[in-house]
Amino acid sequence: MKFAFFFPGQGSQSVGMMQGFGDLAVIRDTFVEASDILGVDFWHMATEPNEALNKTANTQPLMLAAGVATWRAWQAQGGALPSVLAGHSLGEYSALVAAGIISYDIALPLVRYRAEVMQGAVGEGVGAMAAVLGLDDDAVRAVCVEAAQGDVLEAVNLNSPGQVVIAGNKAAVERGIEIAKSKGAKRALMLPVSVPSHCALMKPAAIELQGYLRDISFAAGQIPVLHNADVAAYDDAGKIKDALVRQLYSPVRWVETVQAVYASGMEASAECGPGKVLAGLVKRSVAELPCVALINQEALAEAYAQFNS
Repeated sequence: MKFAFFFPGQGSQSVGMMQGFGDLAVIRDTFVEASDILGVDFWHMATEPNEALNKTANTQPLMLAAGVATWRAWQAQGGALPSVLAGHSLGEYSALVAAGIISYDIALPLVRYRAEVMQGAVGEGVGAMAAVLGLDDDAVRAVCVEAAQGDVLEAVNLNSPGQVVIAGNKAAVERGIEIAKSKGAKRALMLPVSVPSHCALMKPAAIELQGYLRDISFAAGQIPVLHNADVAAYDDAGKIKDALVRQLYSPVRWVETVQAVYASGMEASAECGPGKVLAGLVKRSVAELPCVALINQEALAEAYAQFNS
């Protein structure tokens, strides 16, 4: 069976998010490895109530560890290789590790650096993000044009039909929420994030990330990875790095990604990491592409029985 793996990003983290895997050694070992490399107790962060969980500089490496741990658990049980990989925003880095393009020990400090430069690019209270539900993509883009008024405001996460996230200067986002409601949005609400990801405000962070990536070696991948910025896969390390840089200030084209995966002949898919966010988005984007969320050992066994047939 031809199938795809999708890796979740920031926003899917929660306390206890790996508890469905019990005492599976490969899960714990992957978190310990992350802790040893970055000097942060990520296992405690993932299992005990704490304020550090949602700090961007912690959340991004934590979600990388969770995605890679789930991937390694899949491999440990003898799971077949997916035909294609993709990740939502930060999840793209988990996909690159799974593909063998970036090693885990290099990816961990890379994503923490990414988080730090993203946080540093915009002062506290300057940027914001909001979810708009019930308007199509073009309608949301029109809202952004109307609400910008000289500020930055863009449609940045094209998550599923009728679910779009906007980002930019906080005042513009607030105006966008009100205009979206007046245009018939079912809901428009501010998201609890401190960084306005994937909009032009992230260009300074992208320049910093570009410099960091220059000194990192990428390997030839085993599995194609579709990139958020282009909905395309690359063999060339320079093009992959460029896609990662542009991802910081470009929209996450998730609907197109899911559609491209389905069009390439995939019969099934799985969300490889905590939560069920992407499984829901896949269902709403392409109902014909089943997606199981690998949130526990039972789900791993179910996917193994289905995908290895």
